[in-house]
Amino acid sequence: MSAIDRVTGLMDTLGAPGAGIAIALENLFPPIPSEAILPLAGFAASTGRMSLVAVLLWTTAGSVIGALALYGVGALLGRDRTVALAARLPLVKVSDIERTEAWFLRHGTKAVFFGRMIPVFRSLVSVPAGVERMPLPVFLTLTTLGSALWNTAFVLAGHALGANWTRVTDVVSAYSKVVLALAALAAVAFIAVRLLRRGRPNPTEVSEPS
Repeated sequence: MSAIDRVTGLMDTLGAPGAGIAIALENLFPPIPSEAILPLAGFAASTGRMSLVAVLLWTTAGSVIGALALYGVGALLGRDRTVALAARLPLVKVSDIERTEAWFLRHGTKAVFFGRMIPVFRSLVSVPAGVERMPLPVFLTLTTLGSALWNTAFVLAGHALGANWTRVTDVVSAYSKVVLALAALAAVAFIAVRLLRRGRPNPTEVSEPS
């Protein structure tokens, strides 16, 4: 049985709450992306199998619950453990973590809100929010708003396309590949810069001629 079949079975059994559960699980264990679940739920609503409003409410609730779980993981991990773990990674310096932390403290609210609309990073952004202990009411508000916008767009697209709901997934799949490619390029650039810096002699370590 494919992942799509499992989600369909979940919605057939539980209705709109099944779509919400699928979205919550997608945040934690992404067997199938929300870009496929949401238009499928919209299509199901277009056939009268469930209420469109219920689908929007339950999928948004599922997104928030999944994000809250990852926020909790970040909060339990904490800054000190995060820095300690990151410092053990090759080519990663504590100063990099501190700069990232400073950036998140300045732009964390934007990251959480807009991050909910970027494939791959939709779930990951909740972890640093937890690590930095973003005020929970702020996190929940931004996550709910961002998730509601994302979910509504895809559910309505699936509802409008009906049996052709897979067209939404095809378009977003290409978008996701672009996002992943850009992230991979950024990672390669980061590693290249680190390796180049390692290869250069440190001026403070070069002894002056006698």
